[in-house]
Order: sequence, then structure tokens, then C-alpha cells
Amino acid sequence: MLACALAFVCTSVAASEISHPDHYEFDATLTVPFKVVDANFPIRVDFDYPGAGGATQAAWMVEVIAPNGRVIGSDSDITALKEGRGLAVGRWNGLGANGRSLPSGYYTVRLRAVPTLATTADARLSIDQRVQQAFAAFSEEMVEQRYDVMLGKVPAARIQTISPLNTARQSRSAAGLAAIHQVVASGSLPYTIYYGNMHSQTNHSDGGSPVGSCSGSEVPQAGTMGPSDAYTMMRVQAGGDFLLTSEHNHMYDGSTGTNASAVPANANALFNSGLQQAAAARSANPDFMALYGLEWGVISNGGHLNIINPDVLTEWEYNGSGQLIGGVFTAKSDYPALYALMKQRGWIGQFNHPASSGQFLVNGVALGYDANGGEVMVLAEVLNSSAFSTNTTQTETGRSTYTAAWNKLLEAGYHVAPSSDQDNHCANWGLSFTNRTGVLLPSGTPLTTAAFFDALRARRTFATEDRSGQLVLTGNGHVMGESFANSGPLTLVANYASTSGQTAQRVQFFEGVPGRNGTVTQLTEGSGTYSVTPANGKHFYYAVVTQADGLRLWSAPIWVDQGGTLPPTDTTPPTVGASETGSSGTITLSATASDNVGVSKVEFYVDGVLVGTDTAAAYSMTLDSTTLANGSHSLTAKAFGAAGNSATSTAVGFSISNTTADTTAPTVSASEAGTSGTITLSATASDNVGVSKVEFYVDGALNGTDTTSPYSITLNSTTLGNGSHTMTAKAYDAASNIGTSSAVAFSIDNTAPAVERIVNGGFESGSSSWTTSSGVITNDSSYAAKTGTWKAWLNGYGSAHTDSAWQSVAIPSAATNATLTFWLRVDSDETSTTSAYDTLKIQVRNGNNAVLSTLATYSNLNKGTSYVQRSFDLTAYKGQTIRVYFQGTEGAQVQTSFLIDDVSLKTK
Repeated sequence: MLACALAFVCTSVAASEISHPDHYEFDATLTVPFKVVDANFPIRVDFDYPGAGGATQAAWMVEVIAPNGRVIGSDSDITALKEGRGLAVGRWNGLGANGRSLPSGYYTVRLRAVPTLATTADARLSIDQRVQQAFAAFSEEMVEQRYDVMLGKVPAARIQTISPLNTARQSRSAAGLAAIHQVVASGSLPYTIYYGNMHSQTNHSDGGSPVGSCSGSEVPQAGTMGPSDAYTMMRVQAGGDFLLTSEHNHMYDGSTGTNASAVPANANALFNSGLQQAAAARSANPDFMALYGLEWGVISNGGHLNIINPDVLTEWEYNGSGQLIGGVFTAKSDYPALYALMKQRGWIGQFNHPASSGQFLVNGVALGYDANGGEVMVLAEVLNSSAFSTNTTQTETGRSTYTAAWNKLLEAGYHVAPSSDQDNHCANWGLSFTNRTGVLLPSGTPLTTAAFFDALRARRTFATEDRSGQLVLTGNGHVMGESFANSGPLTLVANYASTSGQTAQRVQFFEGVPGRNGTVTQLTEGSGTYSVTPANGKHFYYAVVTQADGLRLWSAPIWVDQGGTLPPTDTTPPTVGASETGSSGTITLSATASDNVGVSKVEFYVDGVLVGTDTAAAYSMTLDSTTLANGSHSLTAKAFGAAGNSATSTAVGFSISNTTADTTAPTVSASEAGTSGTITLSATASDNVGVSKVEFYVDGALNGTDTTSPYSITLNSTTLGNGSHTMTAKAYDAASNIGTSSAVAFSIDNTAPAVERIVNGGFESGSSSWTTSSGVITNDSSYAAKTGTWKAWLNGYGSAHTDSAWQSVAIPSAATNATLTFWLRVDSDETSTTSAYDTLKIQVRNGNNAVLSTLATYSNLNKGTSYVQRSFDLTAYKGQTIRVYFQGTEGAQVQTSFLIDDVSLKTK
């Protein structure tokens, strides 16, 4: 431990042999605050290795690096893992070697970690020796995390913030549209920003479980929420403008391995249902971009990448009958072959959480360049929040950065823009943190898949930890994502804005050389503008802004060919025509295209959705008809010239008639009966082939399944809280098509029932339990009872007389409510409308017959021809035994009868 006092304490637990099954990669996450404010600057390292066993450990080193690149302090150790997890926590005292004070500035906290094994030889080695030995043995699994922190007071960067560009949510208002016109009119940056995430899973693979039950790994297809749920949550709760649900391509058989019993038609139908759910979400919400893609590969044996716009399930697994469990074959971990397929089909991709070594091999080189990959890979993640986060308040602290790998990809020659995602496996799409990918569309451009994919192909994105932040890099007037020739000075401008009042603390510009496979270097910082005259040749530049709150933004690069020559201007678009053959099985899409310079590629669109690309004449591609619904469709072909000019063919109509695959989802409706005790959830469901099961959900949580009609389950109401709830039913067919009912609202009241304390309140047992004056309780037919035949009849003699009726009642001390009710009819021959000659008092008396309270007094003035219910709160007498007392007093001349029935005193 060095004198800079990086002091760590590690949780130690026993753990097993390192193995390397798919999806069991080692990971380490560094968490530090941005500002070093005192001598107790916290540092936290979390280790996660699902494949760990009893002898597995994490070897790690944390270093503090000064602005000049010198390591001024470090600490290292070995941390054992319990159930695949471990933790190291420590601090930095903000000092250098030998306790020396350090100048204010930006310092780097760097973590490097690898998995290792505990062996008997460890006792003969020091900790430093064991760490270095592990680093050497497991270098390909090295995780490196860096965070720059601010020590002391550092002047904020000199940056002129721009007026915030219009965002997608603003454009949906009149004020937002005005902002667009203002931006365009002012000659500023005419773009609208769409915020969202490009990486998440649902129950089509290993995601979709409610946060209350989501764990560090999920069983494929066991989640309860699918793509439609994810789009709704991202749009409504997280306030996002787009979401890509990227399902693991090899989990469509319901397994992380290979399911020998898998039915390919079911896997393909599930994939197609995802495309349909995304299309339906876009149709219902034109202001939201719902995308359905694939996360291809296995991270610990190759690396994950997202195929953003697939039209068919790509797979390498076969079932026990030798059938491909998908629509098109791709060899596992063969990235050059995948890149070629993506180019042929017009797909674009994103490198997911790329490691600096051991992943995306091309000719044995990690992160190796491939020409086809250079065309189709448009994004690389620079930051992810924790994949299995259950946070729903956008405050997740577990975040990993991949800027080192991004730099290597750029240096290798890839033109990849940065993205910032959440890799949501739990059902908290967009809710774990505020990080987003910002995509720039030209202002006024309708939000279509074609326009959105064009923006990604143009690399017009930025990555941000703050969904209110904006960063657009320009160079000599060119916008980030562009490649251009340049001569003379190059002026870079980091155009930063915030819609939430944040400010920029730090601005950094970085430079690299594509194809050099060297090191990206930081240029001088301190200002939002930087001018440089590059050496002749190709370069790339990007900007990073750190806000005063420590949250960061990364711009897309610009690619500059210094001293290069611009290609000749070609403004003539190609000519193109389209045709289609076949109505089922494998159909063929064809095009004829020509251009005055040359055709670079032809894209094929079915119903406005890109389905494939061909770069060589004669231009054609094949398509599995089951990816399309039966009925009429429209084909267009879009041809591109060498200079980027394009033209679209006239639409060609064609029909599809699939006879084998079942892609029709069941229809289902739901109902609920009961409010307490045993309640019943019911559903009616039908399907063109047959319903296999119906699942019942209450408030989004699965509560039961029925496989036979009529579909219903019972539920103990005490498992639900009092109040309002919603119920939905999901119906499945044999092809795994899913239909979801409309939500049904119902209420639960588990409150204990009220207890009746009055005995014989209806007087049907005569005078039983009552104490009365003579003749009060009667079944005389002169007056009808309220219910039954008996009642209490006080007075009515036409002479001076007093009657009474009372019953003793004990009110429990634990009662929260005590209510006295009775029905009263007053019949009187008195004619006065102002004088109360005859009265009935309703009283509470104690056991000694002392009056505690007179609740009410009624008289001849209340006479009428019907019974009226009266009610009084007696909660104040809980814990007492009282008398409920009725006393009638009649004058000397005219009769008044007080008729009482159905007396009740209920407590809760």
C-alpha cells in the first residue's frame, strides 16, 4: 500500500474453478464520485462472475494517475467471490506520495481486474506477485475502467453553450415547432434530437421479469413482459423517444444452450411476432421509434453485437433433427462471416459493451478491422448501466465505460459513433439511470425507420449520462459523423447545451488515426473550441464534455483526410426498377439499376421497411415468405450512385400466401369476480389453430395459468392490497403467438367484516334481550314494521305517558369504528308545526343508568308516513359497556307514536 493512502478492505468469501461457458463472463465495475472534496474520497469496486466456483477469485489493481500520466498511488489485492460476486471498498486521501499535497486538476482513477484461481502455491507469493501473475495468465479477460476526477478547484472550461437543439418531445408541441423554425432560420444546427437506448431484453430471451423478482441471471423466455411492454415503459414512464429490444439470437429455443427438442417454426414465429409488436407500437405512437433486433454472439466466447434492423432470425444452433433453429445460418463467433451477411442484407450493428481484448476476433486479432464490418457497424457502446439493475428511479450507481475499446475500434479503422445504453434485463426499460443515446434527425424529417436508420448510418449520434444534455461536434462546419477532405487549419467546436440548467466543467478533444492501431491522444483542453492543422493523412477527432455534476457526454467523431482530394461532383441520380417472384416459401426480390458513374448498392424495401441490400449486378435477394403476413405487399428498390445520389423505383405490388407457419395471435378477454376472500380471474380465448394456455396477471405480475377452457383461476384476496388493481390475460398458441387482453380494473377490500353488537335488533324474537316498559315491543298490525312483523312502539296513548326501551352493549376497546343505526317512523295527530309536545330521546347511558349523552331528540314535528334511517357514531365509547336507550314522553291530549325497527350497533 503506497503513501497516497489508497486503503481498501475486501469482502472475502470462498468460491470454484474458473470455467468459460457462454454468458458467464467476468466483470468489474468502478464507482467513484467526480469531485475529490475531502480526505475520504470513496472508491468502490464490484466484481461479478456468474461462472465462479469455490476457488475463483478476482485479482485487481486500482491506481491514481496524475495529469502528466504518472502513477502517484496504487493498491492491489485478491478478492474471493461468493456466488460469483465480490466487493472491494476503499478511499483516497487526496494526497500524493509521502503525503504530499497535489495541485488542483483532473486525475484518473484506473481499475484493472482479471479472474484468477486460488492455488496451494499462493502462500509462497506476495499479493503483488499473485496479482501480476494473474494479470499475465488471464490478460484476455482483463477489465479496465477509468474515471477522471476533479481534485481541488479547477476553473470551468471556456465554452460558449449553444441554445438547446429541439428535442423530439418538444417537436410535439407548437412551441417546439417554432423552435425548429428558429434553429433553421438562424443557420445553426438544423437537427432534432431523439433520446433513447439501443440495448435491452424482454421475455423473448432472458429479460422481462418484474424488478421485484429479477435476479443476476434470467431463464430464457421465463419473463412476464414482452417487447410491447418495454416500448410502453420506455415511452410513458422513462420519457424516451426510442428503444431497441435486442434479444439474444440463440435463446429463441428457450435455452442458454441448445434445445434438441426445439421447433424451428416456433422460434421463427416468436421472432416475427417481435417485429410485428415493434411495427404495431410505431403505428400506434408515430412519435416513438420502437425497434426489434438481435443481440448476436456469446460474450465470453466472442463478444456481443446488436443487429439493429434484422428481418430474419440468424442462428447457429440445430435441433435434434438437424433443423436450423432460425431462418438463416451464421457460424458462432465468426464475425467476418456475420459482417458479410449484414452487408448483403442491409443490416447495421452496434458493438455491445466491447472489451479491450479477447473479443470480435478478425483473423485472430481482437477488435480486428474487417472491410464489411467497417460498413455495417455504426455504433459502439461507451457506457452501460448495470445489466441486471432493479433501479426504477434513474439513480443506478453501477455503470461501466468502454472508451478504451471504442478507441481501439476507431484506431483499427471502424467508423463507429458512441452510444450509451442500459442493457435492461429486468423490467425497468430506461428507468435504471438517466443515460441515453442521442440521435440527430434533420429538423422537420418525419420519424420513420428509414430516416432513423439513415441517421445511424450517418453516425449522427452522441452518448450521454444526462438525458437533458446535448453535444454536437463540428469541424470547419462539418457535423459529427461526416468524413471529408480538408486543407489548412481545422477548427473543432464542441457545441454543448443543457435543457436542465447544467453547465460544462470540462471539455476534452481527442485525436486518432484510423488504421494505425495505435493510441488515441488527448489534445489540449480548457476551451470548447480547438484549432489544429493536422498532418497530411487520415485522422479522426471527437469531444468529451464533463458537466459540473460529473455526468459525461461523448460526441461522434469526424473523420478528416488532410490534404486529400474531394471526389468529382456527381448530381445525377441512378435509374432503378423493381420486380418480385413467388408467393410462398423463398421469394425473390430483383432490381435493374444504372448510373452515369456507377451503382454502389441497391436496397430493397417491403412495405417501407428495409429487408436487404445487394452491391453487385444483377441486383437481387431472397426472402423467407413467412416473415411477411399473408395478403398484399409493396416492393420498392432504392439505388445509390457512387457519389451518394439515390433514386427509388416505382412501387410493385405482390401477394403472399403462407400455408404452414401460424403467425396469428389468439384473441382474449378477461374478467374478475369478488372483492374479498376467494376471488376468481376468468378469460375467454380463441385462436385460428388452438389456444395452448392462458396466463393471468394482476398489476403486471403473473398469478397463475390455465391450460383448459373455460380458463380461470382463483386467488386469495389477502395476497393483494386493499384498493384498485388491474388484471390482464395472455393467451398463447402452439406457435408461441401471444394475445393480450385489455386491462380490467377491480377493487379489493380485505377489511374485517363489521360485528353486530345488538341482539334481536329487529324485535322478531319479541322482548328478548331488551328491557322495556309495558307493551312497547309488539306485532300489533295497526302500524307495519320496517321489516318482519315486530317493532318497538313507544307512546301513542293520547295522554301523559312515558315509555322506554334499552339494551346493554359492550364496545371493544380495539374497535376502530362503532356505528348505531335504526329506522324511525313518527306518527302524530298533533297539528302544530312549531311546538314539540311529544318527544323521543336517543341516549347513551352507563350501567347505573346515568345519561352519558343524548344523541338526538325527535318529536311530533318529525311526523311522516314512512320509516327513516338514523345513524350515530359511538366510537367514543369503545372499551365501555353502555346502554342504548330510547325514551318517549307524551303530553296529556293528542297522541304521538314513535315506531322503531331494525336497531343495529356494528363495530370494526
